[in-house]
Amino acid sequence: MANQLQLDVVTPERRVLSESVNAVTVPGSNGEMQLLPGHAALISELKTGVLTYNQDGTNFQLHVSGGFLEVNDDRVSVLAEVAERPEEIDAARARLSREHTEKQLGSWSGTEEDFEKAQAKLERSLVRLQLASGSHK
Repeated sequence: MANQLQLDVVTPERRVLSESVNAVTVPGSNGEMQLLPGHAALISELKTGVLTYNQDGTNFQLHVSGGFLEVNDDRVSVLAEVAERPEEIDAARARLSREHTEKQLGSWSGTEEDFEKAQAKLERSLVRLQLASGSHK
């Protein structure tokens, strides 16, 4: 397995993915990180975005949000609050969530903490819509 990584993506509810892959790109706390076999050990906060993995020349994507990432001995463990395959995303629901949250943010009068939660909700909706429509590269 010298040219492969073991990628495991889990949420509190389920194991989303457990595959041998050639490369992984994750939305980390300091931006996107590409992980290849032999990568140094690390732990990072996971941000809302798209996790992309390459398996034998084909790229696959997941929506991930919240949680942590650990890399150790060619094993990438993603412990996410949310992880969804594009086909699992309800685009109509994501669109309604985006519209509702945009209206909330447009006339905001709550706390800063609630504002940040609403912004995170909006970001999740936007990523879901991008993946569901196939518009994320």
